[in-house]
Amino acid sequence: MRTMAGAAAAARRGGRMVAAGLAVLVAVTACTSSPSPSPSPRQSDAPAPTARAGVLRVLAGSELQDMAPVLEEAQKATGVTVQFAWTGSLDGAEAVSSGRADGKYDAIWFPSNHYLRLDEGAKAKLLSETPVMVSPVAVGVRASTLGELGWGDGSKVTWAQLADAASNGRLAYGMSDPSRSNSGFSALVAVASALSGADAALTEADVQKATPALKQFFTGQKLTSGSSGWLAQAYTRAERGRVGALVNYESVLLSLNKTLPADQQLTVVRPVDGVVSANYPLTLLGSSAQRERDAFQKLTAYLLKDDVQKRISELTLRRPVAAGAAAAPALPGDRRRELPFPGSRAVADGLLASYQNELRRPSRTVYVLDTSGSMAGDRLASLKRALGGLTGADDTRGVRRFRDREEVTLISFASKVKSTRTHTVPPSGSRPGPQQELSAINADVQQLSADGGTAVYSSLQEAYRVIERQQAAAGDDRFTSIVLMTDGESNEGATDKDFRAFYDGLPSAQKAVPVFPILFGDAAKGQLQGIAELTGGKLFDGTGSLDGAFEEIRGYQ
Repeated sequence: MRTMAGAAAAARRGGRMVAAGLAVLVAVTACTSSPSPSPSPRQSDAPAPTARAGVLRVLAGSELQDMAPVLEEAQKATGVTVQFAWTGSLDGAEAVSSGRADGKYDAIWFPSNHYLRLDEGAKAKLLSETPVMVSPVAVGVRASTLGELGWGDGSKVTWAQLADAASNGRLAYGMSDPSRSNSGFSALVAVASALSGADAALTEADVQKATPALKQFFTGQKLTSGSSGWLAQAYTRAERGRVGALVNYESVLLSLNKTLPADQQLTVVRPVDGVVSANYPLTLLGSSAQRERDAFQKLTAYLLKDDVQKRISELTLRRPVAAGAAAAPALPGDRRRELPFPGSRAVADGLLASYQNELRRPSRTVYVLDTSGSMAGDRLASLKRALGGLTGADDTRGVRRFRDREEVTLISFASKVKSTRTHTVPPSGSRPGPQQELSAINADVQQLSADGGTAVYSSLQEAYRVIERQQAAAGDDRFTSIVLMTDGESNEGATDKDFRAFYDGLPSAQKAVPVFPILFGDAAKGQLQGIAELTGGKLFDGTGSLDGAFEEIRGYQ
């Protein structure tokens, strides 16, 4: 178990901030459950619009998009308009602790402030917080899987039982990346706390004690994602029987059931030994002005009214925090005890590092990189900087850099495939350790040169062939994905029709590999969108920041 007391995940560079004028804004982001992939906006460091009367500028987790009807009603009742900018919870925590949120936002609204409050500097920036609703982390288990495991209605299941079922191959599940998603981080903390038997704040010793059982639990993770929305899509696409469960908040699982076919419905299991819950605290920042503080008080007073709390629960399937408010009928009336959270930032970051580099199944990642003539100059320089940035040795948590044990293949193409180079990053405890291989990856990246046409589809076909050979040679079951970066339209080699026929003929193990295209330069968005939809991937937007796109995709690998 490696521990680090370093900083939280850096806020994603570049990207676009989602904001609006005098209306509640709900935008499509990386965490929605939109049925088709779309370019993913990222939170940037760009300033929010200037403060104005009656507007509360809120940096928030995008799952709060489901609060739009309530906030529209709040605006009519209080005159306070909420203006959202979306970001990931841990990235948002870094924006607050670094001071980048000062003056840009009046408040923050994430599922939890647990991680943020481990940073003394960040904690000092929080003026007051008001929990608005509650949802525990839970495991949604497909009814057929629940029956096969003999767990009845799921009301008596423990985290240890879940770990045992995962380790013996009887439970396969999906979970979002804890370094990107608060639901994933809460799940990681819940499992570590429960399996260690911690009675107080989670310590490094507790995590070390739980590590063998944690490894067992994470052998069952077959799907990973940087967002709950894409995870739900991947679950519905998964080969029948391959994935029988999802780890997420109770509210997300109950809401997902509304969209799932009958044979994929999930029974929500809240382990009897405890949970980690989100209480969605609307939190006023110390940098806010008095006018915005008054608006905050008006809004929170409205949100805590019993009738509004009931409305929130029925709309979002989260539990009310007001004692006199009735919960939605779909919510069980009994509660679970709250499991202890890490007692320090070092323990939390160490747990994240352990997950990325030791506990989870390793990754197999193939980068298909356009080095055609149009990439010459600044575009190729941007690619080298962005991809080279993933080899940084200082990022020991593996949030941005290539993880320990990860197999990385670089396929450079133009009119045809130019080169294919594969590296495997060694564990940190080995000799010579990961740095030598990370440097070798960076050296390959820096040697890329631009010339020739653009054969996107032929190069993707080669990527799938490479993966087939790698899977056959290794006989393993890694998280496997393809990242396609191109600045133009495919104009040589195989056509879209050829690639679709090729993909349809792939064995199931290769067909399950998603492609994550990056929109860059003059890339043909229609072609890239089609590739993402066909393969079950997601289109990312690198036009504002190629660095940010490569970093964001790490949550899906």
